[in-house]
Amino acid sequence: MVIQDIFQRLKADIDRINHALAANLSSHVKLISDVGEYILTSGGKRVRPLLFVLSARLCGCRADHLADVSTIFEYLHAATLLHDDVVDAATVRRGLSSANMIWGNQAVILVGDFLLAKALSIASATGRMKVVEVLSRTTTLMAEGEVLQLIHTGNFNLTEAEYFEVITRKTAILMSAACRIGAIMAGVSDTQEQALSDFGLNLGITFQLVDDLLDYTGDAQALGKPVGNDLKEGKITLPLIHVLAATTGAERQRLQEVAAAPDPEAIARELIPAMERYGSLEQARRQAQDYNRQAQQCLETFAASPEKDLFLEITNYLVSRTF
Repeated sequence: MVIQDIFQRLKADIDRINHALAANLSSHVKLISDVGEYILTSGGKRVRPLLFVLSARLCGCRADHLADVSTIFEYLHAATLLHDDVVDAATVRRGLSSANMIWGNQAVILVGDFLLAKALSIASATGRMKVVEVLSRTTTLMAEGEVLQLIHTGNFNLTEAEYFEVITRKTAILMSAACRIGAIMAGVSDTQEQALSDFGLNLGITFQLVDDLLDYTGDAQALGKPVGNDLKEGKITLPLIHVLAATTGAERQRLQEVAAAPDPEAIARELIPAMERYGSLEQARRQAQDYNRQAQQCLETFAASPEKDLFLEITNYLVSRTF
């Protein structure tokens, strides 16, 4: 697979990132180390730290401390996963028992807070006020995204605009920050800094659109979670928004009933066929392709390089996952 080849080429960077994650996680409180190590070693691909490292290199920065700084983005991501699992009452994460099922909600929330504090501490240690400012704004927007998602739980009247606001704040804004801070560390022009910020934002939206599409069309074993899991957690995503907007009367009412009390058989028998019939899955694919194209266009300001090639391969892979 293309993605396996990409990660194999980045293995040395991933090893450095993993070493930095373990080194910076140190705490004299054993529970913090136990929960932190569990969430950080449970199968994540280090996408966000890699986006930072590749962005910095794309802009000509090859400093030795990039791996240490990259941990900011994995710690923040892990903190959101821990908090999400508590809010969603999740039992599975990446095919394993979620941390809250092992240590309980209180411990998991507090360790999530520790990871957030650790990320901000590392950002401060860069000595660059702009890095701290970008990260502070990012964490604020992410927190707002979490609250918006909570407000919209089970809201079958959710609009596309409201959906995109949630995924932009919850997912895309952190990828945007990873790319932008990579540019800041390299000291490039405002134009290139903005281009990488926009690249990360569009990539993040593509990433979430694909993830939400695969929740209906993917393989449960490959995803590490049941198909239709978003519905179980009350998350209304683009395919459902589209099919509900396309239906009326008794048909819409029946689809809402299936979505409100999700059962894998009913989803497979009624909901997914309706999405196929009304083009809801295809619409989600087209939107993912559109954001993917926008992400690729953001790279046009940069000269050819191995990092640029990797970014293009990553974006192409993301869209390929929609089929």
